[in-house]
Amino acid sequence: MNYNRSEFQASYGISSQLPEADRPEFAFSGRSNVGKSSLINKLCNRKNLARVSATPGKTATINFYRVDTAYFVDLPGYGFAKVSNAERARWDELINGYFEAGRPLKLLVQLLDCRHDPSADDRQMLEYLRYHGIPFVVVLTKADKLKKSELAPCQARFEAICAEYGCRRVFLTSAEKGTGVEEVRACLDAQLEAAD
Repeated sequence: MNYNRSEFQASYGISSQLPEADRPEFAFSGRSNVGKSSLINKLCNRKNLARVSATPGKTATINFYRVDTAYFVDLPGYGFAKVSNAERARWDELINGYFEAGRPLKLLVQLLDCRHDPSADDRQMLEYLRYHGIPFVVVLTKADKLKKSELAPCQARFEAICAEYGCRRVFLTSAEKGTGVEEVRACLDAQLEAAD
């Protein structure tokens, strides 16, 4: 996949608006402010392809990015965003609508902050993925905030936690320093080439 050939396609607020499923898709999921936009930008070698926000819960839509022959699908962040129940219900409908539409999802990239054990919301999402048989890998973000000596134990701890949910691999990354980005790209490329 040529990651330099990337562009923002569109944002969708309700699942019935989602575009035609005409190419393989990679979805990105994680709690608000975990770094989904930063990772997408880093993977695509772009500063502002996906808008990075300091305000949790800013991505209240599903954002589609055309990346060469695939789509990157940025799902709304979940968790500690201060939103109304009606807005939360719309998010639920949007995410469920995406997964239930039978789209050509190659892989879901679940982002977790490496500095904290998975939250209740994270575990709920991991359980959702396991229950629905959605193939996924975990990308641990913010690795630059750890000491060198903490990296390997951190990765091992998350591998043990995520294995019970059927996680295929765990990557330790830093959008700040580019750590792990090549490995994530190689994983996505391998998924794209794998026959269904």
